[in-house]
Amino acid sequence: MPKVKVSKFKITEYLDNEMMIEEFLNNALEEGNTEDLIGAIGHIAKAKGMTNIAKQTGMSRPSLYKALAKGSKPQFETIHKVIKALGGNLNVDMGQ
Repeated sequence: MPKVKVSKFKITEYLDNEMMIEEFLNNALEEGNTEDLIGAIGHIAKAKGMTNIAKQTGMSRPSLYKALAKGSKPQFETIHKVIKALGGNLNVDMGQ
């Protein structure tokens, strides 16, 4: 029987346009799990280029990776900087 080669799933390969990124991030927000949200932001930052995001936030790449790693507890300021560097905004709509 021939061996089947299976590659590891990389979500970053699918985050290649703004619509996919927006949907992915909104899904993480709707789930309400902080760890998943931080992970989603980390995946998006990797897809967009961690070096570029680090420059825009004024953080070092290692600090950015650490802040967005599984189990991390980044400060709100860090998350806000990263979201802005990704081209996003934080909005509240209480009209629903």
